[in-house]
Amino acid sequence: MRYVRISAQVVLVVLLVSLTGCFSSHPADIAVFAKPAQVTVTADGYVLQPPDEIEIYCSKVPEVHMQRQQIRPDGKVMFEALGEIHAAGKTPKELADVMKGKIMMLYALTGDNPVDVRIVAYKSKVYYVLGQVYFQGPQEATGRDTVLTALAKARPTTLAWKERIQVVRPSTDKNVKPKIFELNYEKMIAHGDTSKNVLLQEGDIVYVPPTILAAIGLKVEELVSPIGRAFSTVNIVQGPPGR
Repeated sequence: MRYVRISAQVVLVVLLVSLTGCFSSHPADIAVFAKPAQVTVTADGYVLQPPDEIEIYCSKVPEVHMQRQQIRPDGKVMFEALGEIHAAGKTPKELADVMKGKIMMLYALTGDNPVDVRIVAYKSKVYYVLGQVYFQGPQEATGRDTVLTALAKARPTTLAWKERIQVVRPSTDKNVKPKIFELNYEKMIAHGDTSKNVLLQEGDIVYVPPTILAAIGLKVEELVSPIGRAFSTVNIVQGPPGR
């Protein structure tokens, strides 16, 4: 029994050491993230890509007015009166100008902005919330998503280590390290500390780690579950013990 206790303590120490190595945040890395008050983000600067959805407003031309289109995988949208139009890679304003040119070949338009393109579904750009949250996975990025809104939507679980949430900006350049900083979500919501409430960009990752005790429990469950399944299989094959 003494050896079992010693072995358990050794395993616990190893787990604690491994957990402390899971965090690689650098406080200065927050400098690459913009704050909501520092940036004015509008839909006009959003670059359309498949499968974003748009809606056209052109009251003078009923054939296209209030038509909703999803940008196809080939980057185009299709209107019966205008034909195919390449939308991917353009901002809503740029697409509106292209459509205006095509419409004016068929109809007389007046006014400074007779054609308006509005984004009705942001689907092409995502950020990720992973770890101990109820709703993890990719989330649609609109350009105005902050860490606070991301966490409020994902909802950290009771296993979440809310004081050590990691915000990661991956790098596509192998010579440039990802930027990672850490925030205290409990402090953010309990004391209104928004000093680290940054804007998220496409591809950013918000990782909510488990607490130390939760991580130990999850690791133990990971180790024990295969054994339990193995015994269950043996019992099913052999059948219940005879009387």
